[in-house]
Amino acid sequence: MRAWERAAFQSERPLVFVAPTYCWRKPRVVEHWIMEAQFKGSRDAHFVLTCDGSCGNAAAYLKNLCARKRFRFCGLAPVFMPENYVAMFPTPGEAGSRAKVERAGPRVLALAEQIRTGAVLEEVPVTLKDRLQSGPVNPLFYALYVRDKGFTVSEECVSCGKCARRCPLNNIEYADGRPVWKGNCTHCMACIAGCPTEAIEYKSNSRGRHRHYIGADE
Repeated sequence: MRAWERAAFQSERPLVFVAPTYCWRKPRVVEHWIMEAQFKGSRDAHFVLTCDGSCGNAAAYLKNLCARKRFRFCGLAPVFMPENYVAMFPTPGEAGSRAKVERAGPRVLALAEQIRTGAVLEEVPVTLKDRLQSGPVNPLFYALYVRDKGFTVSEECVSCGKCARRCPLNNIEYADGRPVWKGNCTHCMACIAGCPTEAIEYKSNSRGRHRHYIGADE
């Protein structure tokens, strides 16, 4: 268990939850964390999900989460960022990634101002396709794809331990100086993105694809 699980928070200002989009919904691990944590003070909850294309019908599931947690749902806003799911999709190179992050800057500032003033975030129209993607497709994605048996480590591994330290679920341990995945993976790709030698691959899917390397250990 990470130190941030079952944490307690006190805030008189609106709550803002920021997370990536996983198969057109919030990640299950984020929902679990919100349900386990304690929040005192403000019950207003804003949600910001990063995505490369669409959040689908994620807002409907966030409204349900807010009802269970006794929050007031104050809207969901998507922020378009570079594709990072290297286990399934092609990722843009460094130049394309930087350009997309820069384009997202004004959007982030505008959302911050809306939240600061207490405004409810504007709802995005939802299509039948969005409902299907966030509905039946999402649980199929978790059942068929979200597993760690596809991770492999090459001889480029230097046993630095960054992948284990970055894993939000404590799912990586070291055996004989090499990382071993223990079966509780959320497919966040932090291990791949945090490997300084690009020694980690996911099956053959990630080979040759750009990784948005993050050098920090934590």
